[in-house]
Amino acid sequence: MSYLPSIVLAVVGLVLLAVLLIAVSRGLRRFRSAMSMVRTSTSERTGLLRARSAGVRVALEQRRRTSDNQ
Repeated sequence: MSYLPSIVLAVVGLVLLAVLLIAVSRGLRRFRSAMSMVRTSTSERTGLLRARSAGVRVALEQRRRTSDNQ
């Protein structure tokens, strides 16, 4: 009967480990969701910034061409 406390302690430890793993997996799921939203937003803003800078380059090139022709 001296092994009964050890078994109970091991079972309690496994239950606590399972609870902790579930909590961590939920936290990771939330983190992944937030990271995905941030990545999407950042890529959209980066694309808009690239488009704007390309537009500025085109406009500057057009101004150089018109000033060279005059």
